[in-house]
Amino acid sequence: MTKLIDKLDHPGAREICAAHKNKPDALLEVLHGVQAADGYLSDAALRTVADALNISRAEIHGVASFYHDYHRKAPAKHIVRLCRAEACQAVGSEELAPKVEEMFNGNDDVAVTTVYCLGNCALGPAAMVDAELHARVTPEKLKEIVARLGDA
Repeated sequence: MTKLIDKLDHPGAREICAAHKNKPDALLEVLHGVQAADGYLSDAALRTVADALNISRAEIHGVASFYHDYHRKAPAKHIVRLCRAEACQAVGSEELAPKVEEMFNGNDDVAVTTVYCLGNCALGPAAMVDAELHARVTPEKLKEIVARLGDA
């Protein structure tokens, strides 16, 4: 019979803590390790880390929410990065960003974020969908690109 505590435990997080000798001062390294393994920091992982390192859950949550490199939600299947650098702004990225964010709002498979520069300044507005760079993007073009990814 499975105990409730077993359902709340995260074995991978426990192994990572053990690799750091369950030392509280290794918290950042432990959180990076858990996120590298899972893609994000789940509630179960944070509970397990708190238990293994003998640190309060509140403190762990504070650290995980303070640093922007830690993610508390499972990663989206696809990431759309919109360039907001000056060259792209000059050709419409300022207007593009809210339209694209609205278009994918509520779609957990697609995350939209802005970045400073994608290095495609002559062909702006630029966007990167997953690892593929796209030039002279429009909301419609991005929707088509993401739709094709769903078919792949």
